[in-house]
Amino acid sequence: MIEAVFFYVFATVLVLSAIGVITARNPVHSVLFLILAFFNAAGLFVMLGAEFIAMIMVIVYVGAVAVLFLFVVMMLDINFAELRKGMMKHAPVGALVGFALLAEFTWMFKSWSPSSAALNGVAQPIPDQAAISNTHALGEILYTQYVYLFQISGLILLVAMVGAITLTLRRRPDSRRQSVAGQISRRPEDVLKVEKITSGTGVF
Repeated sequence: MIEAVFFYVFATVLVLSAIGVITARNPVHSVLFLILAFFNAAGLFVMLGAEFIAMIMVIVYVGAVAVLFLFVVMMLDINFAELRKGMMKHAPVGALVGFALLAEFTWMFKSWSPSSAALNGVAQPIPDQAAISNTHALGEILYTQYVYLFQISGLILLVAMVGAITLTLRRRPDSRRQSVAGQISRRPEDVLKVEKITSGTGVF
């Protein structure tokens, strides 16, 4: 009974916070609702026995991604009122695309049926939790059956990161930059001058 109560509490707060993410007018409030949604999703994963995924949700998504979103939104001086001016002009196109996606998802869920391989996998006996942990089982599947897909996803993220850096990199012609090759290849006689000063003679 207590597990059902916690499930409905976590699920209700998760759905309400997800609605708050897309309905909040302030972007900072949207990010805070997103953090709340991540915490409740982690609570549901804990109830399912997936402690590792719950920990990843809190550490990666809440501790890194959502906080980064919050810092970026708070530090950038974005005029959101200016951005919302053309929203109503493109609202019919957005609504049409949204209805098309909703129809596709509805058709997909109605026509979906589990494959025989999935049914055979469900029918296999589940190993004892005392013999193998949740993290061990997840790593064993990820780095054996899906190791190539895992590596390909890492390469896709690397290409996306390099592309983002390339698109945002700006070179200013008037800025002074360090030339390591020029510093190493210069000769001492070009930058150093030794003067012999006689005792008693100087500037003063």
